[in-house]
Amino acid sequence: MQKKFILLLAAQLIAPLAAVSAADFRLASVLSDHMVLQREKSVSIWGWADAGETVKVAFAGQSKSATAGTDGKWSLNLDALAASAESRTLVVTGKEGHEIELKDVLVGEVWLGSGQSNMAMTVAGCYHFDAEKAAATFPLIRHYRESSGPAEKPQAEGKGAWQTCTPDTVGGFSAALYFFGREIHKEVGVPVGLINTSVGGTPIESWVAAEVQSSDSETKANYDTRLDAFLKFDPVKAPALHQKQLAIWKAASEKAKANGTPFVVPAPKDPLAMHKLKGGPAGLFNGKVVNLVPYTLRGMLWYQGEGNASSNPGLYHKQLTQLVTNWRTLWQDEVPFAWVQLPNYTAPGEGWSRVRESMLKTLALPNTGMAITIDLGDAKDIHPKNKQDVGKRLSYWALGTVYGKNVSALSGPLPVGSTISANAITVSFKHTNGGLRSITGDLLTGFEIAAADQQWKHAEAKIVGDTVVVSSAEVAQPVAVRYAWKDWPDYSLANGAGLPATPFRTDDWPVPAAKK
Repeated sequence: MQKKFILLLAAQLIAPLAAVSAADFRLASVLSDHMVLQREKSVSIWGWADAGETVKVAFAGQSKSATAGTDGKWSLNLDALAASAESRTLVVTGKEGHEIELKDVLVGEVWLGSGQSNMAMTVAGCYHFDAEKAAATFPLIRHYRESSGPAEKPQAEGKGAWQTCTPDTVGGFSAALYFFGREIHKEVGVPVGLINTSVGGTPIESWVAAEVQSSDSETKANYDTRLDAFLKFDPVKAPALHQKQLAIWKAASEKAKANGTPFVVPAPKDPLAMHKLKGGPAGLFNGKVVNLVPYTLRGMLWYQGEGNASSNPGLYHKQLTQLVTNWRTLWQDEVPFAWVQLPNYTAPGEGWSRVRESMLKTLALPNTGMAITIDLGDAKDIHPKNKQDVGKRLSYWALGTVYGKNVSALSGPLPVGSTISANAITVSFKHTNGGLRSITGDLLTGFEIAAADQQWKHAEAKIVGDTVVVSSAEVAQPVAVRYAWKDWPDYSLANGAGLPATPFRTDDWPVPAAKK
């Protein structure tokens, strides 16, 4: 039933694309100079022409044709292409006077990256930018930044341009995507295209189709609330509201400073600016995702979650599942899909832990992966500057699973089960490559254990093969264990490749009530 609904949804989403008037002879914006086409797959090419016009596409010795419909839309597929670093021209012709030449086209591996500010964060904002800039002569790596805004309905066309990687351009590339793509380029040895469609400060609701959110019983109420707030937003009152929020934030900051306590809450963002950036729920899906379909891809990467950590984080597992399924359906391709688990950061409550857990749970979807970054965060900066290791950890998963390369580890250790025996709980792990080990010395830290009373106690933990045995003298009959379950946790467990284990818990207890 769910599969039928998703296929119906895909048809509904693609249908609005045909409503674009063929004002001229043109291609989708993502089909442009310097692009990288996906190798070893049938390649989609599409655009607009006069109704009934025959359009021909010639590239790499192939010539394919299509006829524009009554709405002016046409599309076709080139046969699968071999990887090529040769700079070639793709030619599109129609009737007399209708011709487009796309120059410097390569064939290799294409990945789409999306999310909020940590995916949008550029190489210029990362550690060692001067050194990265000097070393960034990679003419076979290309980056496309989708620059459209949100929209109320799915949009057929977007905005953006492909850039070749040079010391002068790399500063504007998505850092997470670039460092991922650089590893793929080096290890696979083919051109790499990186499509970046991301917006800072955005919740996952902005990136999932409205029909998907509103038709599911678990997400409908949240969708309705978000939509209602968007529709009731008053741009006239927004500036005064922002000043009030800033005053409260400033007072809290000064009080913390006077007391000598840390204060890492970021300044409130201008609500009017964010309203324009995000749109309503599904706004960015409509404005910055749909127009990229059906550009042929190898896979997708996601770096987001901060925007959902403070509001109903327990829903995030369902939402991330929706996003992965929604996008794969839209592209009609079960592409590999990986995300970055939220790093360590100082934030109130359990929101960050819950979102990390949701990301862990979503690995139940087929052909998915996750970069664990619990050691790469910054206590005072929600935008940690070490995106080099973020990209590398994503690449380990891709190289090992998608490309069949021999990597030291696909991931840090992931829990696969637990057993209770006497006064201890034994947790089993996978991805223990080279054996589990402590990265803080002989003792493992960050483990807690609890009995049925749900009172967490510091626990002793020891490695036994591919398991960790956890116990506490204060808990005679344990029922649950958790590890690194804080916004800024102690972490100590890693595998032989040095990759950290994911935070996790074995209970499903509700979030404790906030202390007043």
